[in-house]
Amino acid sequence: MNGIEAGLSLGSNLDDKLASLQAARAAIAALPEVTILASAPVYETEPVGVPEEFTHVNFYNTVLIIGTSLDTHKLFAQLQKIETALGRKRTLRQNTPRLIDIDLIYYDGQTIRSGGLVIPHPRWTKRRFVLQPLADVRGYLVLPGHDRRVRDILAAFPPGQNVRQVMAQW
Repeated sequence: MNGIEAGLSLGSNLDDKLASLQAARAAIAALPEVTILASAPVYETEPVGVPEEFTHVNFYNTVLIIGTSLDTHKLFAQLQKIETALGRKRTLRQNTPRLIDIDLIYYDGQTIRSGGLVIPHPRWTKRRFVLQPLADVRGYLVLPGHDRRVRDILAAFPPGQNVRQVMAQW
């Protein structure tokens, strides 16, 4: 196993969403410096923070826990390469539909703010689509800047942002 644990949030809301998540997982697993340690179930989730014309386009979301020997910036660069290879188009408009989105949620309990990278992800506690699958595989974690476990943050989450499990194992 590679020595650093990191959490990744994967999402897709275009075309065959499950196939996009599976392709991303396969590409991540193929990285020589990465081992997949755990996979959360896949959830169908309502979009959060999207432009009005996309509020009807639901996402599939999940979390992967990986072990890696890559430093954060190299890992981030590899994840962006995978997104691009799988058809991710970056636009100036934020939160528009995408074939694949891979976010680095945490990296070995570290706090990082450099080179455009912010870890832990600045909005992870505000997104049930991240909290639910993360709680499924690492509910006991307490990430930097917080004093509660992931599962406790999820339990206190306000109503809304519906999530529905569509696949337990993938």
